[in-house]
Amino acid sequence: MSQDRSVPPASPAPALGDGIPRIVIVIVAVYAAVQLLADIASLKIGVVFGLAVDMGTFIYPVTFTLRDLAHKVLGRKNARVLIVSAAFINLASVLYLIGTARVPSDEGWGLGAEYAAIFTPIWRIVISSIVAQIVSQLVNTEVYHWFLSRITRRHQWLRSLVSNTVSIPLDNLIFVLGAFGWAMPWGTVWDIFLFNLIVKYVVMCFSIPLIYLTRYDLD
Repeated sequence: MSQDRSVPPASPAPALGDGIPRIVIVIVAVYAAVQLLADIASLKIGVVFGLAVDMGTFIYPVTFTLRDLAHKVLGRKNARVLIVSAAFINLASVLYLIGTARVPSDEGWGLGAEYAAIFTPIWRIVISSIVAQIVSQLVNTEVYHWFLSRITRRHQWLRSLVSNTVSIPLDNLIFVLGAFGWAMPWGTVWDIFLFNLIVKYVVMCFSIPLIYLTRYDLD
């Protein structure tokens, strides 16, 4: 199969003593951190251009390109493991925050009610977010692998663009319908869907160059 002539041939990444490439550790850590940060930021609903949008929307799309980068250095099977693991981390963080919110607050602190109001989640939003993440990023994995195996290994930016273009609308659809579909007027739901989709796609496009952070190309 033809190789990408736009970059030098792939070469193994520098490894630690146990044989794990350093770039793999960095990618996995950043992927999990961005997933978690996006979930926390989603607790803030802001107004941008007169439309309501959760603040996680501006960073979450980066995880799709980070997933592609993880796929590149880990392969398809390990990328699946990473996706599911990140989802469990997100769920565990929500449960932990709920537990801490229920612990009686010290009277001298004075912010117990505010803490509980922020970190006690609306479950339909939490579940919709996690389901959307798992489904869309697993689909992303399959599209990315299909592009590599059936189309070309050249033009790495294009493999990421194609896989993300398929998975981001799917993620947006699952999340918006699950979180807001039966709680708001459908006109409002459509506005949320469209605006979130535009923001996610623009952010994703700016994140595409991340795919070139390493020449290591396993899958």
